Amino acid sequence: MSKPVPITDPLALTWIEHQKREHVPPNTVLRRTATLRSIGNAGTATREDIEAWWATRRDLSPATRSNDLANLRAFYKWCRRWEHRDDDPTARLDAPKVDKGLPRPLSRADLHRLLAVLPDDLRRAVALGAYAGLRVSEVAALHWHDVDLEARRARILHGKGGKSRLVALGAVLIDQILPDTGGNVVTGTKQSMSAATLQRRINRAIHRAGIDATFHQLRHRYGTLAYQATRDLVAVGRQMGHSSPVTTAIYAAASDDVADAIAEAVAR
Repeated sequence: MSKPVPITDPLALTWIEHQKREHVPPNTVLRRTATLRSIGNAGTATREDIEAWWATRRDLSPATRSNDLANLRAFYKWCRRWEHRDDDPTARLDAPKVDKGLPRPLSRADLHRLLAVLPDDLRRAVALGAYAGLRVSEVAALHWHDVDLEARRARILHGKGGKSRLVALGAVLIDQILPDTGGNVVTGTKQSMSAATLQRRINRAIHRAGIDATFHQLRHRYGTLAYQATRDLVAVGRQMGHSSPVTTAIYAAASDDVADAIAEAVAR
């Protein structure tokens, strides 16, 4: 497999380093880097250059193209903020519509079966995804100094978009992640694991257990059950780190008991 072509555009390199200093999740930095690499000269590209590049992406999936455009717009937003540029060459591009579909939460039986066979580090990571709804990047970055066992809260410092939040920890989850080693919660040492490595290891373990799922379905499980318990999109979204209740609303759409209640109500 050939190595990726290195980025030489000075402005793109500066932005990548800026994101690392701002603790943007590693997976996000990798995706944004890949988008910039596909352009080559994003820092100096004209509107015509970007529109020509966009045309070469037309055969990719809507989700890939949507992510590419979001990554590029984040770059030019930063450029304008710091007065590196005064334009946005993506302004005339339309983001493709992406059908996200309904969440597919991991079942309780599959979760318990999985927790029973995982090594300690992956068991702690899976528990944080299933019982706290954390993203894999948030799980990988969590340290014990971010956890208040007495208050049963964890401070997520490097959430999506660089936002922080407090997440409630239930007794079942606390039992799964103890003991407090003073280091990284997942590894139990001072060294953390990259989000990409953690996700890859967990997904492989899930498949070895004969379960058709991925790590992100742990978060789907959390969102679905949290909404069923509270019927509060704002509160659930706050716990999950969503920027808008619109994002959280997908868990309401996936709630079977809500659908059953609607069916009963309209039959009266």
